[in-house]
Amino acid sequence: MSYIYPDIAFKRELSKLSGGQLSQCMQCGNCSAVCSLAPEERPFPRKEMIWAGWGLKEKLIGNVDVWLCHQCGDCSSYCPRDVKPADVISAVRQKTYLHYARPRFLAKMLSDPTLLPVAIAIPVVVIIGILSAAGTFKIPEGPVDYSAFFPHGWLNSTFSVITLIFYGLALWGIGSFWKDMKLQTPPPAEMDGKLPVLKVLGEILSHSNFSSCGSRKKRAIAHMLVFFGFGLLILVTLYAILASITHNYPLPITNPFKLAGNIASLMIYSGLGIMAYERIFNREVFGKSGYSDWLLLVSIGLLTLSGTLVQLARFGDWSMAYHLYFFHLVAVWFVIMYLPFTKLGHIFYRTTALLYARSIGRK
Repeated sequence: MSYIYPDIAFKRELSKLSGGQLSQCMQCGNCSAVCSLAPEERPFPRKEMIWAGWGLKEKLIGNVDVWLCHQCGDCSSYCPRDVKPADVISAVRQKTYLHYARPRFLAKMLSDPTLLPVAIAIPVVVIIGILSAAGTFKIPEGPVDYSAFFPHGWLNSTFSVITLIFYGLALWGIGSFWKDMKLQTPPPAEMDGKLPVLKVLGEILSHSNFSSCGSRKKRAIAHMLVFFGFGLLILVTLYAILASITHNYPLPITNPFKLAGNIASLMIYSGLGIMAYERIFNREVFGKSGYSDWLLLVSIGLLTLSGTLVQLARFGDWSMAYHLYFFHLVAVWFVIMYLPFTKLGHIFYRTTALLYARSIGRK
């Protein structure tokens, strides 16, 4: 005999996050029928909607199929009861971040708007502490020189160590996530144990799954602009760190990497603009936007904008250059260091889920 132990509180949380009335789902299966990504064997999201309706948290947290969904919205567009399956799956992913986050309080802090001041205060206090230890917590005299305010050695070493610590904790949670996926979707006996890294990397870079979306075509374009723009900025930042070590910094405006950084910023502005517009003016198609969604968009936008202003302030020798630089450093912390604990953490979780799914032949 099998027993079901519903978690009603979990069901209510999913309904609140998704805006879908789970009890109205009549299990018609239309969501799985119209999904172009659902595998033929045990397709999603119908079974996930059953589990969500019953509040079966243990079936949803650690479910690999939740991450194979790319939230294209076709299932929600054709749902006869307007239960919003795509947004329900998104809500499950948000709960997944909270469940596997290490330490968990950081994820809770970044998912609660009332704790936003605390989330901002942490990097502010830490950065002030580092500047004080370096003896440079003051506005330097003369032309704008950010290294005189925050020496590159201190900046690169402290921010790198903090990032490695946070990401190391994230890998701890990802390890638990991998174990749960194996329990819920056991690998076949003939599995060779190899991870299809190159295959998954090609799938991610090509955005092949996004291209199959029917209801939200603009989402794929916007995601590609932000994804590749953000990736390009990371490469430019790594080059800047190397240049600062070799004393070839700051970079002139004509430097190819500087030009690439500005192109990347334009890509991000364009992608974020499309996302924000669709979320505000096309809600029926684009789905519900919660605090986590807007926190991600705003934080990436502020990081990119502050970086642009910091660059202009240096070349224009603005009096408020160092204030802008301090703000930019806080934005860097908020996006990069906090990454595993926000919605941006799907970079880790989706990649891990795709690796597992493709390794067991689930497509």
